[in-house]
Amino acid sequence: MGDLSDEQRTPRVSRADVERIVRRDFPAADYANVLTILDEYGNENGNEGSSTRVQVAALKLALGDVKKLRRHIATARQDYRDVLSAAEYPMASVRLSAMNSLSEKERQNMYDSDWDQYQQWLEHR
Repeated sequence: MGDLSDEQRTPRVSRADVERIVRRDFPAADYANVLTILDEYGNENGNEGSSTRVQVAALKLALGDVKKLRRHIATARQDYRDVLSAAEYPMASVRLSAMNSLSEKERQNMYDSDWDQYQQWLEHR
């Protein structure tokens, strides 16, 4: 998937965020299994910061479903950008082909809306 824009913000997430989201979104009985699935991506990527970001994106897309999580981690192993863009900037990702036809203000509004939605999901307790 191509780059979306320089106007997009990049979330800063930590392993603590990963663990909090797993506890929040999955049954307690799945906790260790979910972390193992997530670490399948992180272990092959040398940059912990970016792998954590991809793991959080996969968690968002999985919606608490272990099978979906496995699929999103498999996708990330092929091209992590597909997972990041779908999780962090869903509207912009869907409308990528039409971005040039939008005004700068319309594009920024879309990015801002996507960012707000992501932040609300991330901070939800």
